[in-house]
Amino acid sequence: MIAHSFRGEVFGPAQRLHGATFLVDATFKRAELDSDNIVVDIGLATQELNKVLAAFNYRNLDEEPQFAGINTSTEWLAKHIADQLAERISEGALGEGAHGIDAIAVTLHESHVAWAGYERALRTAG
Repeated sequence: MIAHSFRGEVFGPAQRLHGATFLVDATFKRAELDSDNIVVDIGLATQELNKVLAAFNYRNLDEEPQFAGINTSTEWLAKHIADQLAERISEGALGEGAHGIDAIAVTLHESHVAWAGYERALRTAG
């Protein structure tokens, strides 16, 4: 749950302060399962996703210094979450097996008819 506003005519009435409640999906992708036959330790993934979300849940993003000057669109938030998860994978927070993950996709659902997402690669093949 966040509050924010946007700059730019393209956003119409959303230029005014408004709230949004998101359901967040994070998908971890890899070409081959690890030695335990999993993509990622889902418990660690859930724990780290919750930490990422805690940084802006129940906040007005317009007042958060880390988001100063940024249009915190649904797509941008999905990218931000994916980037934060990628950093945590790199740091080992999702376990050693997570270093084999090829991509992360994050989708933010605003409702049953409106959602957006972002997908990023974590490493190059070869």
